[in-house]
Amino acid sequence: ISDLREFALASQRSLGDIEALDIAPSRELRADSKTVVRAAELARSNDDPALAQLAEGLLVPGVERLLPLIAGELRPVTSFLPAGAPVVILEPKRVRDRAEEVITQVTEWAESTGLTERHHAPLDEVLGLVDNVVLMSSFVEPGSEDLGVETWNQAAGKPDELAARLGRLIDDGYRAIVAASLPETAQRLQKNLADLGHRFELADSAPDGSSQAGGSVVVADLGRGFVLPAARLALVAESDLTGRRSGAARRRIQAKRRQTSGPLDLADGDTVVHEVHGIGKYAGMVERELLGVHREYLIIEYAKGDRLYVPSDQVDLVTKYVGGDAPRVSRLGSSEWNKTKSRVRRQTRRIAIELVKLYAARARAKGVAYGPDTPWQRELEDNFPYEETPDQLRAIDEIKDDMEADTPMDRLVCGDVGYGKTEVAVRAAFKAVAAGKQVAVLVPTTILAQQHHSTFSERFRNFPVRVEMLSRFLSPAESRKVVEDLTTGKVDVVVGTHRLISKDVKWSDLGLVIVDEEQRFGVEQKEKLKELRTNVDVLTLTATPIPRTLEMAMSGIRDMSIIDTPPEDRHPVMTYVGDKSDETIISAIRRELLRDGQVFYVHHRVDTIQMAAHRITELVPDARVGVAHGQMDERTLEQAMLDFGDAKTNVLVCTTIIESGLDIPTCNTLIVERADLLGLSQMYQLRGRVGRAHERAYAYLFFPPDRSLTEGAHERLKTIAEHTGLGSGFRIAMKDLEIRGAGNMLGGEQHGHISEVGFDLYVKMMASAVDEAKGLGWTEDGEVRIDLPLQAFIPKRYIGDENLRLEAYRRVASARETDELEEVRAELLDRYGAPLPSEVESLFEIAELRRVMMANGITEAATVAKHLRIRPIELEDSKEIRLQRLIPSAEWRPNTATLLIPERVLPKTGVVPWAIDLLKQLTSNP
Repeated sequence: ISDLREFALASQRSLGDIEALDIAPSRELRADSKTVVRAAELARSNDDPALAQLAEGLLVPGVERLLPLIAGELRPVTSFLPAGAPVVILEPKRVRDRAEEVITQVTEWAESTGLTERHHAPLDEVLGLVDNVVLMSSFVEPGSEDLGVETWNQAAGKPDELAARLGRLIDDGYRAIVAASLPETAQRLQKNLADLGHRFELADSAPDGSSQAGGSVVVADLGRGFVLPAARLALVAESDLTGRRSGAARRRIQAKRRQTSGPLDLADGDTVVHEVHGIGKYAGMVERELLGVHREYLIIEYAKGDRLYVPSDQVDLVTKYVGGDAPRVSRLGSSEWNKTKSRVRRQTRRIAIELVKLYAARARAKGVAYGPDTPWQRELEDNFPYEETPDQLRAIDEIKDDMEADTPMDRLVCGDVGYGKTEVAVRAAFKAVAAGKQVAVLVPTTILAQQHHSTFSERFRNFPVRVEMLSRFLSPAESRKVVEDLTTGKVDVVVGTHRLISKDVKWSDLGLVIVDEEQRFGVEQKEKLKELRTNVDVLTLTATPIPRTLEMAMSGIRDMSIIDTPPEDRHPVMTYVGDKSDETIISAIRRELLRDGQVFYVHHRVDTIQMAAHRITELVPDARVGVAHGQMDERTLEQAMLDFGDAKTNVLVCTTIIESGLDIPTCNTLIVERADLLGLSQMYQLRGRVGRAHERAYAYLFFPPDRSLTEGAHERLKTIAEHTGLGSGFRIAMKDLEIRGAGNMLGGEQHGHISEVGFDLYVKMMASAVDEAKGLGWTEDGEVRIDLPLQAFIPKRYIGDENLRLEAYRRVASARETDELEEVRAELLDRYGAPLPSEVESLFEIAELRRVMMANGITEAATVAKHLRIRPIELEDSKEIRLQRLIPSAEWRPNTATLLIPERVLPKTGVVPWAIDLLKQLTSNP
């Protein structure tokens, strides 16, 4: 091991060096040979499905319950502590009560599944092995000592007040230590305190003795501060001063590079599209040596067994085919493919002209130009309790720029489930309200209306902003009152379903419409929305990434912000796809309830949902079961949701009504009874309802063991099981397009054209058509042939995995700017180590040469018959004179636009940088 580094999952880039690392086992039970043999023995006499799977070496969620059977004797965790190690127990009464509850539940569950071995030792036995136990309680208990701890509650979030109190304590002989999460924050806090008249010194760690400066600012992660009079000590957390939660563990993640197409995950036999040669089948990668030059190629098989070897520096011309049913494979060298592309090009041009007209009309319309941020806006943003991701900040800046312009905003914010789109909307709404405008927040479901109403109300509670809701949860009288107050301007923000666009709703001064999940509204509702769009700002939020790349292609038609970075503390959801069984349901619910969590149990039919709820009560008697579905009357449904939100119920048996937007951080287990009946994006949205807090979340997607799955259902379940990573929505969306075709998404005519050329190429052509309609000209990448005596490839010793190597080739080949190439180089060095092998350096040189050639319409640079041939290249008179001065033996043939340079004058080393420099001197686009 040469170095240890922490890295961000989203971008795979390093965050910093680590001096040392303790690697603990990933779980208590490992599927080693001893465990597998023991599980196989036990499985003969016990029909527990987890045992059968463990016998095959599979670790399913909840398998730890088999630990006593497999491992034999279990020892309390305290038996592993070194002698004299202190054990501090916070709130001993609560810990004791909870321990007894856990033991009772586990014992009952173990007996119900026929396991009699002991899982848990009583608390007294666990603590009996420790000779240094400290109990800390909020209550006075016999024999306890009152520490007299004081909190900063009254002054928290009020820097002036807190600093004044700190000053008084320092004058009284106290040591004051302020903990900041990051070095730059520590410096800022030190300056802020100095501005308030208190001199604090920066220190590496908390000082043992008293500080002459009266106090210290240290870098440390502290959740909340306190005053301890007995020790003459005052501790202040960053959150006490700012009112925000400490961001130590929330170091900003580098945003993932935005991609217009999904990662190039290819397996042998996959259908692919080559932009120049058409549709074929991927047949792997191969290294070949021609005339002493070693290169790596992608193989594509075409009709009649023809094969195309694509050089690795042209991988960007190849994309995975997405577009519905398996297409016909092209014939290599025929004119068929060019005719198809021409047909699609005509259609994309027609659509683009319509879109650009629409955009121009919008640009001519006059909207409200908002002023810069107010101090209240900054206060609201400072009170956000989390660290914003870079993508969130970028989206917020883009929205504010739109709002401050005098044309109406029409921006789409795309972001995976739980990536912080709502906060972006909150800030936009506040900016509008601060300028005296009203805001409409339009949502597809009543439940989502309730959720957003509570979020907006909570965020605006410290400001004079009135937030109301308009949905079927309100009585007719309540609805009338809200509508009246909207007309008179007494309501600032209203959250509602399509009721908001009813004829009777009149606005005093509507400035901003926020639409959540627009694709879930009907055609009629969308038409009404279009009427609203003329001169108010519109912000649309979506978590369904299906149309994302298509929308990207139309950038400039509808402005887009992508939130691609997951919040730092999110974990991927552990996903289990398999036969439905009572044992798995019991263990899944039990495990969640043991950590005081909650469970969504999705049942597919309203007429049998009460029976399903009753069955859960039978299986897990101590579960508090609630029921929710869309056919309930409003009040009952509202109460069911409120009860679940307040944890009065801990298992909610419901239909897919929970799919959109419900946010309950304590709910971290999802069970779907008939996942085979759901669409892929539906399953993805449902799974996004859990795993929204720091806890590990679990999703169980069941299908009936006694029924055969359709081909489509099998594909969907396989996809959701494979894509469990954060931000996998994009890959899932592309897979969904594959499984059901693009027709549902884009309408019949467009679908036909997508089927002909594949989704990615269609998107590219659409983007070119839009550019052309805006007067920027049609851009289309063609083949650029570079054939120079150079070893340019990525050796397997550097990147062993074929798909990762393929992705690296694609990133290098797709770079159109020098700084993009530098970014890819930095990423390779960071991910795979330094130095770059010489072959990879050559690959980057060729990529830069290709970039310069493409910018000038040159398609070939190759050594032929003892000459370097460059074509087509046009030279002005001055450039021809320059060529003769630089290389007297070079020959330019104007009739064929060909430049020939004798091989003998080429440099022995560094031929590519030399060629790049020459082209830059002879052409107009460097």
